[in-house]
Amino acid sequence: MKNVQNYLHAALKAKRLTAAAVFMAGSLVITQASADPESTVTVYKTPWCGCCHLWAEAVEQAGYNVTVKDMEDLSGIKKQAGVPAELEGCHTAVMKTGGHTYVLEGHVPLEAMARLADEQPDIRGVAVAGMPMGSLGMGDDPSASYDVDVLPETPSGAPAVFMHMGEGN
Repeated sequence: MKNVQNYLHAALKAKRLTAAAVFMAGSLVITQASADPESTVTVYKTPWCGCCHLWAEAVEQAGYNVTVKDMEDLSGIKKQAGVPAELEGCHTAVMKTGGHTYVLEGHVPLEAMARLADEQPDIRGVAVAGMPMGSLGMGDDPSASYDVDVLPETPSGAPAVFMHMGEGN
């Protein structure tokens, strides 16, 4: 009788593990489907920045082809990308998707990246200024409230809101 109970317990445990694995695989497929497999993202970050590493990992897990380039000083990349000081984040990325190239400054959420890929707007890129708590790579809290701004076309141009993240977005 004890052997039958052990067998049934092991079989039930195996079914639970199989169900969990199927669920996780399905979740991965859904996440992977959110990005065009041809989209590439090159991330320029400092080697000591952990939140930039987390952001790059999340972008890769979403299905983007990610290349990370560690640099001691990002000021040249930010200047070349035309990122105004008031919109600087801790890393700069370049996303190539559907024939367009966009600058992604700071902790840009996956939703903004998907919108860029879907709509292909005629802009240079988007920015999340600073390091907002709860943004992608900074805790990833869906209720965190912050703006994703359009990078202005000229250094003296004013940024416009591309999308608002968090409650009530």
